Amino acid sequence: MQNLTSRFIKRYLHDFNIAVDSLLDNKLKSILTALGIIFGVAAVISMLAIGRGAKEEILEQIKLVGVNNIVISPVVQAENDENTEQSNGELEKRKYSPGLSVSDIQAIEEQVWTVKNISPEISMNSFVVQNGIRESAKIIGVSSKYFDIYNLGLENGDIFTSYHEENGLPVCIIGANIRAKFFSKIDPIDKYIKFGSVWLKVIGVIEKSNISLTGFENAGVNVFNDNIYIPVKTMLLRFRNRALYTSGKLQGDVMDPWGRSITPSENVSTNYHQLDKIIVQVISSEMMTPTAEILSRLMFRKHLEVKDYEIRLPEMELKQEQRTKDIFNVVLGAIAGIALVVGGIGIMNIMFASVMERIKEIGTRLAIGAKKSDIVVQFLSEAVLISVIGGILGVILGIILAKIINHIFEILTIVTPFSVFVAFGVSATIGIIFGYAPAKRASEKDPIESLRHE
Repeated sequence: MQNLTSRFIKRYLHDFNIAVDSLLDNKLKSILTALGIIFGVAAVISMLAIGRGAKEEILEQIKLVGVNNIVISPVVQAENDENTEQSNGELEKRKYSPGLSVSDIQAIEEQVWTVKNISPEISMNSFVVQNGIRESAKIIGVSSKYFDIYNLGLENGDIFTSYHEENGLPVCIIGANIRAKFFSKIDPIDKYIKFGSVWLKVIGVIEKSNISLTGFENAGVNVFNDNIYIPVKTMLLRFRNRALYTSGKLQGDVMDPWGRSITPSENVSTNYHQLDKIIVQVISSEMMTPTAEILSRLMFRKHLEVKDYEIRLPEMELKQEQRTKDIFNVVLGAIAGIALVVGGIGIMNIMFASVMERIKEIGTRLAIGAKKSDIVVQFLSEAVLISVIGGILGVILGIILAKIINHIFEILTIVTPFSVFVAFGVSATIGIIFGYAPAKRASEKDPIESLRHE
């Protein structure tokens, strides 16, 4: 039995060696035949890398916008929209609305049972100063629930306590990049950092996020490493409270963080909203759409039927974007797959031509004792070798293309072992499928007719 197996292996190994010698004798033709497979596999690898990169980017964005979050943002009216003209030519004063405010949060907490967490957000940009270092940064007023909403862990320190929040104390939690810039060699906890004219005590440091995404803040995406967080009441008392301007309580007497007097005419008349954002976390994803509808009706009543706010579901928007990209990637993958099929057809055509060119060789092998299976193995081996070598070169080219796309076009590309396996497996399969027909035809040649062939 062992001798029989050994003879079987030697027999077909001999056929394989003949196939290798044939390819080496016709290097240029073999390379040209493999080009279709090479570019097809490279296209599949690079397209799958782009698709995987797009998917990862969307998943990271979803993490940054938080899970099951609804974002309520103010709509700032232009100054020339303050009055609206009626058809009869008379001017109608725009309806009054108190704007997005802390009272909206209280109403939502009291009336919407599907809310898990809720936090306001007020942000402003300025410069941070500490030990002679001055850098631009963003300060954001939030509640302690904000860190639960976005699943933000602390590297060091603690989040705001109820005492901090109720009394508007000058304390802050800093992002990892802020720590690296100002406290690279010392522990920042209980140290002070100056934002505008206010000194803030550092009580916590957010864990560094390895995600580097820009240009997505309008979609609700936050980049946490570069921010400074303070209690929302601290922001309202010490930095910015637009409600004071619109209510007229402190007209002409409001001071900004740099000690300058501000009047209501100074860029505040058009934005009367106390808050820049309200983030509502829903108890489950199934309740997001119903909760958004309830919030819409609640806010419409509370804002006196003035639609000066926008309710958005960033996670669902990003998932919709992911579905769109998935469809696009399927189309690209199909095009790349067509390239592979065209490459397989090219192999079949060349192998058919090779059979016609080598009729005498086939007849000679059959005449000296070769079986039909030997001829099939020989020509099938040639087709599979061309496909496998083309697949290997295509994988290398595809990885290089993915790197080039990432570097030049700044599109995230991720080459996975699965994509390499799929592309390489498809190329080998194509060699077998498209190589079998020419190999079968070669084996069916009549040896006598083949030897007479000129």
